[in-house]
Amino acid sequence: MTGGQAALLAMVVLPAVVGAGLSLSRRAEAASAPIAVATAVLTTALGVVAALARPTLAVPFVAGAEFALEVDALAALIVPMVTTVTLLVLVFAAGNIRSSRARFHGLMLVFAAAALTTAAAASLPALLFAWEIMGATSYALIGFWWREPHRVSAGLTAFITTRTADLGLYVAAGAALAGGAGMALADLPDAAAPWRDVLAAGILVAALGKAAQLPFSFWLSGAMNGPSPVSALLHSAAMVAMGGYLLLRMQPLLAATGWAGPAAAWIGVVTAVLLGAVALAQRELKQLLAASTVAQMGFVVLAAGVGAVSGGTAHLVAHAATKALLFLAAGAWLSALGTEKLHRLRGVARRWRLVGVTATVGALALAGIAPLSLWATKDAVLAGALEASPWLYAAGLLAAALSAAYAGKALWTVWRRGVPVQAQQGGTGKVGVLEQAPLVVLAVGAAVLGVLALPPLGPVLAEALGGHGGVSPLGLLVSAGLALAVLLALLHWRAPEPGWALHWLGLEAAAHAVVVRPAFTVAHALARFDDHVLDRAVHAVAGAVPRIARAAAQVDDRVLDPGIETTAAAAEATGRAAAQIDDAGIDATVEGVAARIRRLGQLARAPQTGAIHQYLFQAVAVLAIGVAAYSVYAVMG
Repeated sequence: MTGGQAALLAMVVLPAVVGAGLSLSRRAEAASAPIAVATAVLTTALGVVAALARPTLAVPFVAGAEFALEVDALAALIVPMVTTVTLLVLVFAAGNIRSSRARFHGLMLVFAAAALTTAAAASLPALLFAWEIMGATSYALIGFWWREPHRVSAGLTAFITTRTADLGLYVAAGAALAGGAGMALADLPDAAAPWRDVLAAGILVAALGKAAQLPFSFWLSGAMNGPSPVSALLHSAAMVAMGGYLLLRMQPLLAATGWAGPAAAWIGVVTAVLLGAVALAQRELKQLLAASTVAQMGFVVLAAGVGAVSGGTAHLVAHAATKALLFLAAGAWLSALGTEKLHRLRGVARRWRLVGVTATVGALALAGIAPLSLWATKDAVLAGALEASPWLYAAGLLAAALSAAYAGKALWTVWRRGVPVQAQQGGTGKVGVLEQAPLVVLAVGAAVLGVLALPPLGPVLAEALGGHGGVSPLGLLVSAGLALAVLLALLHWRAPEPGWALHWLGLEAAAHAVVVRPAFTVAHALARFDDHVLDRAVHAVAGAVPRIARAAAQVDDRVLDPGIETTAAAAEATGRAAAQIDDAGIDATVEGVAARIRRLGQLARAPQTGAIHQYLFQAVAVLAIGVAAYSVYAVMG
């Protein structure tokens, strides 16, 4: 095994193993934050080594498929992004999370390990493996404060929604085998028709679900019930970002079908426009940022659809720094003041200046103000859209204007003079050093990462990743002028808050009517069938057994007993000897076996609680055993 391969393997195994250990430990509460941060530092270093070495690692998994990991040019940009943002979020969490620290930091490390495995996956088995763990840990993290039912319910909504979309990956895996393409991601565009279309549809649905694109967007609203560090990582560099990343990686497959690329492009740009309106309508800061994440991820999906892979990748990386910054700033204010309602946050940037200044950099970048990062990366995507269709470009410009509007709404609110902000019940009234330090680093990233889309790095990135959509001076001027005009307009006029968009377009209610209610109807029908047909059949059979036994006893009394009595004297001596043997050996053996079987039955029944977290824990345990076995095999091989 080469040094690069060892770094790649350690990069995904180290946070997974340490995270699992912390999650299950009851004695590491005090040391959990330092352990998690140290692990994240090592993982970041390993990620940089892997990005430079570009290793490939593959071992046999099932017949005809390998468990393959690879750091190619695309992953070489995404892997350091995931590790760096994870490190900064964990530093923030060390000062922000004050209870159940070991469980929290452990789950965050496992979550990051799953995201890193997704980024490096080179085969469908590896992708599915990481995809499943990422979904399971997201449920546990969103519902982390499990004593509050609404938080657990939000985690369950997120899990079931994304899990429904995830079925597309399994459909894609079946289509890949049926189409003769094999399980390597790079070979999927070679699948035979019509299986190639089925494959593309499955991957598109799974990616749209994770990226919270229409019609799956609503789950991200409930995900705001999780701790702020979870929101920062989930929205910036993991989970949601991995949905957009998968489409960028599979862009050759989308293009090969002829229809999947345009479909992705239009879904992305429509999501960017409609969720931009949703963000504008929100009255809570984290909800505004959540809707803006969906809208910005719409630009990444648009880039994958039109083939602007380099622009979409640059936007994904720059957005990760920007959105992690904004969510951590919101989390700092939420912890200090006990509220995230915008009208209660007026002037909050003046109270904690460092948080306010860094959040301002993030908000201006989100708005598309030159020369900050998203100004250039967004225009690289729009240039690709213009080459594909002027209508796509026009819709993209509208989405960009909405970006400036909702970013400006948040920005002017936190700086506006008014009644001095007061801590609400549960607020600490302070923002610690560990909560502020990561904001500075992320603000630098939000400011400068636009160089990935600008010359001279932009053309180099385009050559390495493929795709069109390089920036143009005119496009940059149009984007910058539009964003500045919208921000200046908000100084004089209040930002509109479209009422029809306040409740996330009613998507959750629609999902309840279209999916949840029919599912419950079917479940109730099956329950009635179970009660009235299956149960009655079982009870009828059980009731027949005593009647058969009584009939057999009557036969015994009338027929067998007289014959037995005639031979009783002769068998008495033999019976005594047999009874002694029976008591001494057979009974003891039978009772011992029965006791063990009874114990095994109790153990088998214990996990069958009906609670989803029990089943997820069992699945994670099995997957952890698989990771350990894979690691041993890879090292020994």
